[in-house]
Amino acid sequence: MAEYRLSEVEVGQNYKAKELDSFVSTSEVVLMSNNENQLFTEPEREYKVVNEFNGFFEHDDHEGEKYFREKKVYIVEKI
Repeated sequence: MAEYRLSEVEVGQNYKAKELDSFVSTSEVVLMSNNENQLFTEPEREYKVVNEFNGFFEHDDHEGEKYFREKKVYIVEKI
């Protein structure tokens, strides 16, 4: 899988699922897809990166508080 290793992705660009798999495996990011848990079932399927965020709000069950987590989030759509 080394030949598919990505260090970054760009909004508006298309990537194969196997490339995104490598990216997620080697980066501290969240990847969200419009086909939910089927993102990596077809390695050759292409996805378009449609949006990027610098973080997200998360609820802590133990403290009952919401907090902003700084972590890159990418939204991808199946094409």
